[in-house]
Amino acid sequence: MNRRVFYFSLLGLSLASCSSVDNKRAAGDFDYAEKQEARVLTIPEGLDKPAQYNDYFVSDKINQNGPVGIDVDVRAPSLVLPVASSSRVVNDSDKAIIWFDKVLEDKDLALFIYSAVEEQLAGDEVGLSVVDAEKKIFESDWYHTEVESGFWPYKTVEQSESMRFRYQLEAKPHGRSVSLAVSLVDYMKTDRSGGTKTMDPIDQQRAEMAMLNEIVAQVDYKYRLQQKENRLMRANQQLVSIGENPEAEPAYIVEMKSDMLWSNLPSFFSKYGFDITDMNEGKKIYFVDFVKPDNSFWSRIWGDAIPVIDIDEAKYRFELAEVEDKTAVTIYDADGNVLPQATLTRVYDVMEEGLSFRTPL
Repeated sequence: MNRRVFYFSLLGLSLASCSSVDNKRAAGDFDYAEKQEARVLTIPEGLDKPAQYNDYFVSDKINQNGPVGIDVDVRAPSLVLPVASSSRVVNDSDKAIIWFDKVLEDKDLALFIYSAVEEQLAGDEVGLSVVDAEKKIFESDWYHTEVESGFWPYKTVEQSESMRFRYQLEAKPHGRSVSLAVSLVDYMKTDRSGGTKTMDPIDQQRAEMAMLNEIVAQVDYKYRLQQKENRLMRANQQLVSIGENPEAEPAYIVEMKSDMLWSNLPSFFSKYGFDITDMNEGKKIYFVDFVKPDNSFWSRIWGDAIPVIDIDEAKYRFELAEVEDKTAVTIYDADGNVLPQATLTRVYDVMEEGLSFRTPL
């Protein structure tokens, strides 16, 4: 026999044997399923019945029609995956349900989750209809899956499966917590053995859990998308401008409370070449020495160069003063002279980025 044909024959046998494995069923010896129940002990007349202990008694009040042996489904139960921010599961519940707590203060939580359901179904190319708007009950159109065999143009459909889901939202009275429950409402399956509208309970639970997890992942994606938009908005927002302090001296006006700006300034100083030598927290004054950062050749190559503030290397004084809901940052030299507006304008681009405390996107 040709060696290549021999190898392909072995490969075909191995694939056939693999395809015959049913991961839903247990594998092994099921002789126990054929064992007959022991007969009740018969006590002859005139003899005393021996003492009995029920410590290890097993009741026969069980589902006598349930699967036995190879028919037992051994798959692990499906779980709801609370991967979205502030999502939580219901303990000891076998239902496909999850709770979301409010994350975005400017968004209606129930509408936000409903939009996630809409977007998930739209991505699956499945329609969504309203069953009861007041009770927030919605249903999907049919999800269809087919298993084909053969090769084109001789393909045949071995199995066709269709299902529809119901989605119900329930909000707490305060509106900051909303639950989403998913349940199967319609099912049809057709294969070589015929058709059925009844789904195995374990398969039904797994289908409901899988659908719910898809929506939870969609909610998580929407949260991440909103966070990115918020970061972009902050990055494009001008938080620093040139104005005047309460004494009508040139100063940077930062849209931040003075206490918060005061606590954040040390990180600005350390990044841009300022060394704090003294401070007066009561008057919100920092005394600093300035040395221009030394950007090496490699830092410029790798894009790690620090923007340099184009002022003399000397001693400076940063004074903070509240201006309505903002803070004026006035810079004085060692002689107590305020930096003129022309200097503030020349170094504005670097100072604006630094005093905005932007982080990379």
